[in-house]
Amino acid sequence: MAALSTPTRGPVRHRAVPVAGGGAVGGSARSLALLLVICAGVPPVLFIWWQNTLAGSLANASGCLLAAGRIAGLLAAYLLLVLVALMARVPWLENRVGSDVIARYHRSLGEYTVVLACSHALLITVGYAWQSGTNPLSESVTLLFDYTDVWLSAIALALLLLVGVVSARAVRRKLSYESWYHVHLLVYAAIGLAFAHEFAVGTEFSASPRNRLLWSAAHIVVGAAVLLFRVLLPLWRSLRYRVRVTRVVTEGPGVVSLHLTGRNLDRLDAEAGQFLRWRFLARGHWWQSHPYSLSAAPGSDGLRITVKDLGDASSSLARLAPGTRVWFEGPYGAFTARRRSPARRVLLIAGGAGITPLRALYESLPGRGSDLVLIYRASRAEDLVLYPELEAIARQRGLGLFARVGPRGRPQEDPLRSAELRAMVPDVAEREVYLCGPAGMTRAVDAQLRAAGVPKRRIHIEAFEL
Repeated sequence: MAALSTPTRGPVRHRAVPVAGGGAVGGSARSLALLLVICAGVPPVLFIWWQNTLAGSLANASGCLLAAGRIAGLLAAYLLLVLVALMARVPWLENRVGSDVIARYHRSLGEYTVVLACSHALLITVGYAWQSGTNPLSESVTLLFDYTDVWLSAIALALLLLVGVVSARAVRRKLSYESWYHVHLLVYAAIGLAFAHEFAVGTEFSASPRNRLLWSAAHIVVGAAVLLFRVLLPLWRSLRYRVRVTRVVTEGPGVVSLHLTGRNLDRLDAEAGQFLRWRFLARGHWWQSHPYSLSAAPGSDGLRITVKDLGDASSSLARLAPGTRVWFEGPYGAFTARRRSPARRVLLIAGGAGITPLRALYESLPGRGSDLVLIYRASRAEDLVLYPELEAIARQRGLGLFARVGPRGRPQEDPLRSAELRAMVPDVAEREVYLCGPAGMTRAVDAQLRAAGVPKRRIHIEAFEL
């Protein structure tokens, strides 16, 4: 496999670095903290079920099936509420816990939600069939046609199944971002239908005004968070900062940079490594938003994003006219300088379009000489987007810069395998590592970094994945 090594200003120099105590909160700690918060809501949900369970109702098999069905339904309803809360884009969660951790939990909990919802329908149907001495098929027909409110749950379940199908990796890769996103909006309809079904036939709520009040309050809080952080706050910020496109610059085949300016952008508190969701108020763009990372350190003079043509709306951004108004959400993301321990050297590893946030960090992270090293992986030399800028930054600051170019091959030929990483950066095991690129690449490099002796807590990953 052909490979190109491009160190800037000669070989990277190294010196011993003392190990500092403390450090940024790692992905594992952030994941655990979020998991504990989510799990804290499970005991109250189970208490609601137990409090409304009649003595002796679990004495037979049908009663146990019905109880299991009610538990599954309550947990599915709770997780559905959690899913919406996670996607409310609460700034504190997005910027402290991290969008990557939130997205992983959203995907995983979505699978559990669909399984629990299906289990609820199956267990309730079989339980009532057993209780009445009929077969499950005829019992399901009776439930659907004799109980109007059951239709609400059936529609909600169908919507959840549809969202689950389009979220499967094999299907998701074939969909445009716009199609995937708009199908996901059906979750809001599903949660509304499920809420009506719970109050109409759920014994935990129909017989308890207190439970209805608490359950309604939970839905109101989540709904208010969605309205505030996904609608009102972005609208206010967009009107306040008045962001516009000033220039569109072609960076390479199918890659453009959009230079943006606005009013008092230094007060936006955006950081290198973060992303925003952009909505360009131009024909064909105004009705959708896309997440793009900042590809240069933000400043009062403007912002910049660099976008690769992925075949969706991103392909037409090159035709945006200067002066186009921009509405935005954010900034979001914890892939910033806050994650690193100040006393440690840093290694940045980018793959493909993952160079955008790392280019901003390469420009802005403190350090001199080999304190900061960037490795850029691409399939072809022409895919090394923004490389002249990286060379200029490296020359100005005396930083380490390597490029590795070549098609993907067998693992033993990977230019980012552990032996190659140690050859380029001998003290890699002592560094803080920022890794960004396609999901497959980040998984492979993460394993190689671990093999090279880098502790998991010092590997910070941002995977570019739908």
